[in-house]
Amino acid sequence: MRSMRSLALLASPIAAATALAFSPVLTPQAVAAPAHATVAAVPTVAWEYATAPLLPGTTKQILDFWGADGWELVQVVPNPANPGQLVAYFKRALPA
Repeated sequence: MRSMRSLALLASPIAAATALAFSPVLTPQAVAAPAHATVAAVPTVAWEYATAPLLPGTTKQILDFWGADGWELVQVVPNPANPGQLVAYFKRALPA
């Protein structure tokens, strides 16, 4: 009688769901990252940096000049030596 009761418990939908939930084949880790999966290496980029003062009335021309040469504007901050003047920080990738 006891063995029949055990079989009935294993055949219930809850027992079946529990057995599947703890199956090593169906774990989220196994689905998300199979053992044979590899992560591609991300290429590293080397950067060079430059600064330039932004003069009133010529800001657009200065930014266009640096941008045409491949420089990307990173930040504009007040000049520590002269707070009334702005300094632009640029970066661009070094040739590989």
